[in-house]
Amino acid sequence: MRQFLNEQQEEMLLLLETIVNIDSGSYIKQGVDKVGAILMKEYQGLGFTVQEVKEQEHGNHLIIHHPLAQNPQIIIIAHMDTVFPEGTVENRPFKIVGKRAYGPGVIDMKASQVALLFAMKALIHTKTRAIQDVLIVLNSDEEIGSPSSKTLIEKNAAGKKYALIMEPARKDGSLVTARRGKGHYTISVKGRSAHSGIEPEKGRSAIEELAYKIIRLHDLTDHSKGISVNVGLIEGGSSVNTVSDTAVAEVDIRISERNQAGPMEEKIERICSSTDVAGTETHLEGNMNRLPMEKNAQTETLLHLIEDIGEKIGIEVTDTATGGGSDASFTSAMGVATIDGMGPIGGNAHSETEYLEIPSLTERTELLARTIEKLAKF
Repeated sequence: MRQFLNEQQEEMLLLLETIVNIDSGSYIKQGVDKVGAILMKEYQGLGFTVQEVKEQEHGNHLIIHHPLAQNPQIIIIAHMDTVFPEGTVENRPFKIVGKRAYGPGVIDMKASQVALLFAMKALIHTKTRAIQDVLIVLNSDEEIGSPSSKTLIEKNAAGKKYALIMEPARKDGSLVTARRGKGHYTISVKGRSAHSGIEPEKGRSAIEELAYKIIRLHDLTDHSKGISVNVGLIEGGSSVNTVSDTAVAEVDIRISERNQAGPMEEKIERICSSTDVAGTETHLEGNMNRLPMEKNAQTETLLHLIEDIGEKIGIEVTDTATGGGSDASFTSAMGVATIDGMGPIGGNAHSETEYLEIPSLTERTELLARTIEKLAKF
């Protein structure tokens, strides 16, 4: 298998260059669908069955399995979208410098798409039936919280024994066994405009009302318990000499334990239901859309199995926790043994210096393929 993958490295990099050089931000449906069309053709060329789940707003999702698969017990999830806007590829296309590859989405997670595809090729090459025990979900909106794919993931994860999530490994190569939960809220305040010099008493400042709420929201942060609240975006008003009649805030919530979700939701609703500036109205939208991925006994068991596989093929497998969210939260919350970070090694995701460690492309593909081989019921 290793020799086969080493011989495939040039082809892997060519495919990586092709899909990196497609703008496929979460809101660029045409680009995401173009990436999906390329991957669909690749999997169909291997003899896999590919179901395209159409979406109107976001990119289409792909459900992939071997035609002889019957109740596969392994689900593998990888997203096709990135965080980058239209035109990014034109400014900084795929390039290789030394042992690193650069480009928008190269590590999060287009290298993982290549690794997953070639893991299937490697399993076919070794003539194992393990490929019949895998269901692959390629979704199009992970970077914005998986609004259209969450239900699809949960539906396909039902009854599965193992979940392998193809987010990249950390910079030091660690797999991810715990993630913080995530919530996103939008707070909209409506006030009454008035000239701030001539008749300010007739105004009801939406910005002032929102300011009170922002302070209370930030007071919910408790780093000792792994809870953080961040109002990251605010906007409001129409001019400096007008009492603002509108104000909007975008709020990011992070939690570390599932039992923190309910109380956090209640506190946010309580803050938004109270009024400090008479005559203003507040509207709250959003929820805790990802529960934490907590490290538990079944995660530990799956991790130890992968550690053993790594030892046999010369890869030291370590694990870590991270504050970022991923689709691992969905499978973990369903009680499926879940390991994240099964993609290649790289760093600086979501930035102009995002990179892939090229040697890890084949190494982590082998680790993935051998993990599937070991977990398969055949």
